[in-house]
Amino acid sequence: MKTIVKTLVNPLILLGFGVIFIHACTKSSNTPAYSTSVDYSQASHWLSLPATIYKADVFYLYPTTSWTKNNSTAMICAIDDSLMMAGAASAYARQATAFDTSANVYSPYYRQDNSSPDNRLNVIAGIPTTDATAAFDYYIRHFNQGRPFILAGHSQGANIVCNLLSGYLKANPQVYSRMIAAYVIGGPVTKAFLQANPHLKFAAGPDDTGVIISYNTEAGDFTGVNPVIYGEVGLVINPITWTRDETLATTAQGLGSLFPDKTGVWVKIPQYANARVDTAKGVLVCTSADESKIAIIDSLSGFPKGVYHSFDYPFYYYNIRQNAANRIQKFLGR
Repeated sequence: MKTIVKTLVNPLILLGFGVIFIHACTKSSNTPAYSTSVDYSQASHWLSLPATIYKADVFYLYPTTSWTKNNSTAMICAIDDSLMMAGAASAYARQATAFDTSANVYSPYYRQDNSSPDNRLNVIAGIPTTDATAAFDYYIRHFNQGRPFILAGHSQGANIVCNLLSGYLKANPQVYSRMIAAYVIGGPVTKAFLQANPHLKFAAGPDDTGVIISYNTEAGDFTGVNPVIYGEVGLVINPITWTRDETLATTAQGLGSLFPDKTGVWVKIPQYANARVDTAKGVLVCTSADESKIAIIDSLSGFPKGVYHSFDYPFYYYNIRQNAANRIQKFLGR
């Protein structure tokens, strides 16, 4: 099957930053089918359907890229919403491509919430999660062919990955046994979530498998309310050292970042961001970024200055790439 990745014409305009998001196996005939009105047998409902090159897969869920001028009420976009599709392609380019040098990256379109003001977790747990679960089930049945896989998401996509972990994978341990890792980035993973789902565990280092990886990036001087962690204290791993202590990882220890050039194309630059875990706040602190420059680039996002949510993947892009490749090799070599 040929790789299908929809690209956008003007990535500077459609960076996918337009809203604030608030969060919290062997193929088997015993696996129940998951119902949705979206037909995932149609290639048009997939952002990426890769050629099978590698021995491992990635199932990627993009962040919120659909929004309206009036988001005073909950709204779920259509599966072929043009703004969502263009923003999803942009998000894919700066996030999911971190994995495509070591894994086959599958990514479905899903009908997503446009940043509902109330009960957002419940809204996302409805149609967005139903679509993503149906797509994942279709992927397992028709594309995966028994390969180990990584789950990856950001923001709304990360929240849905949590729902997959606590739902589908809990109900299908034979599938979960093939999970290399889950990159739940841009949404907090709390101790309470893990206690409620004892089949899951958080990463402790760079080599462990079957684990969750998570962090939310802030400036060192940020003292406001970070809307993407909604008052929760999440567990954090440092994406440079892949440790959970509070030792500062310097930019010299990093492998490179992505940053948009003047045309909006994300290009490799020397490591831009340092990283330190703040266990009390449950966030990843970066003090090396030019906060003013980030604020200008991210001016349409609605995030408070000092919330680096849009750069969770790009700051540490090449460290994520290396770490995913490492965890895949550790899993395959077990």
